[in-house]
Amino acid sequence: MNYSIRGQQIEVTDALRDYVDKKLSRLDKYFDAPPASGGYVTLSVVRGLHAVEVTIPLTGVVLRAEERSDDMYASIDAVVDKLERQIRKHKTKINRKFRQEGSLKTLFVEDKSAAVVADSDDELELVRTKRFDFKPMDVEEAILQMNMVGHNFFVFSNIDTREINVVYKRNDGKYGLIEQA
Repeated sequence: MNYSIRGQQIEVTDALRDYVDKKLSRLDKYFDAPPASGGYVTLSVVRGLHAVEVTIPLTGVVLRAEERSDDMYASIDAVVDKLERQIRKHKTKINRKFRQEGSLKTLFVEDKSAAVVADSDDELELVRTKRFDFKPMDVEEAILQMNMVGHNFFVFSNIDTREINVVYKRNDGKYGLIEQA
């Protein structure tokens, strides 16, 4: 699989590029055929922490992992481990849910030698349901409401677009907005 590797506030050296390619090539064994679309890797340094973000768009699934540490190479190792766990988790769910041919099951290689055992964390359990009316508000008011309730996201009715939107707090302390496509 081809990866687009870019750096933010860091120069991507040949050694880093080779290390990323070598580590991410471990993921190839999980796919029957290499995905048509390439993956995206962003290497950055924020407040002295070396961050690696990898996004791999697949048919019906987007694999994404991010890791930060004091060492760029350790961050790369950790993000690849996270991606492997995600792939195994998706494979387990797909094998459990979709038994017919032609489904997402064909996206991942069948590994006959090792059985994938689902962790107790893999079981999805809905523990609470909330219902409420959306008060129309602008993005700034939604951010203020989110901060007042102490959550890291807030669902609201956007007064400008009349659509349901989500604002969320990013790891860098800034805010993001999710809009309906």
